[in-house]
Amino acid sequence: MRIRIEDVAAAAGVSMKTVSRVLNHEPNVAEATRQRVEAIVEQLHYRPHPSARTLAGRRSYLVAMLYDNPSSNYLMEVELGVLDACQAHHYNLMLAPLVYDARDIVAKVEALIDQSRLDGVVLTPPITDDPALLQRLDELGVPYASISPMEGHRRIGVTVDEQSAVAEMIAHLVQLGHRRIAHIKGHPAHGASGWRLAGYREGLKRAGIRFDPALVAEGEFYFDSGVAATDRLLDLARPPTAIFAANDDMAAGAISAICERGLSVPGDVSVCGFDDTPIARHIYPALTTVRQPTRDMGKLAGIELLKAIRERDAGAMVMVPYTLQLRRSTGPAPTR
Repeated sequence: MRIRIEDVAAAAGVSMKTVSRVLNHEPNVAEATRQRVEAIVEQLHYRPHPSARTLAGRRSYLVAMLYDNPSSNYLMEVELGVLDACQAHHYNLMLAPLVYDARDIVAKVEALIDQSRLDGVVLTPPITDDPALLQRLDELGVPYASISPMEGHRRIGVTVDEQSAVAEMIAHLVQLGHRRIAHIKGHPAHGASGWRLAGYREGLKRAGIRFDPALVAEGEFYFDSGVAATDRLLDLARPPTAIFAANDDMAAGAISAICERGLSVPGDVSVCGFDDTPIARHIYPALTTVRQPTRDMGKLAGIELLKAIRERDAGAMVMVPYTLQLRRSTGPAPTR
């Protein structure tokens, strides 16, 4: 027999309204009461019926994650994090793939909100920085959380100090004796591309190394673009001894291109990336990279979004820490 909210209320000795408030993480519930109800919910294995919840209020208990990003590793981690937040708060998650530069992106999102009665959306790069879409969401009064927005003053979401992280990574390469350090940029539409290029330049400046535009190659955040960019860098009259790629997928492509030429990593060229997605640990040699806690970022974005859904002025922009993951793809600069 399906456990009902009435059964939970009776077992906990509270009203059905109190149980509903606890399940929806609403305020004005005594902590002792909240803990008692949550214990009964787990004991009885109670799960709210989606249709009943929708009929009982004005919410659909459905949020969407909007994305257009070529890095499947990054998206998978973010998705799992948002899903963690949704499941913990009895919400459902819809994945909505989009083309960020399509002319009808705003109309498509508006139709999605209308047809699915979305309570809110999580925006991932580069969609997180689409000014027309942000304006329309504000006009519609639809709460949204931004992941790694280009503008740090955005009200709700999660971000990392990417510029400082990259500057530290460049300092690591300099400590290993590298002076000719190249950079593979990300897609220009992504805010992360700008921050990571700025961090690269800042790191060089701190080390007293002159910025050389010839050592910056265009990338698109996917593996093959890392291969192509590395081939261009290795064809230089004075190729680099180290390459910092703006994400792990392109760094993996760089390692592949280097090895295809019969060179070794890190013996001939050191390689490092950004994100610490699973590919960083699965390739050989394991990749030195900047770890931003991508799954945690998705979860935090989801949590802040759900706060804003429950209460209009709730939610915040959360800054999360980064760490350098030093692995075997970086080593001392070769003597040439």
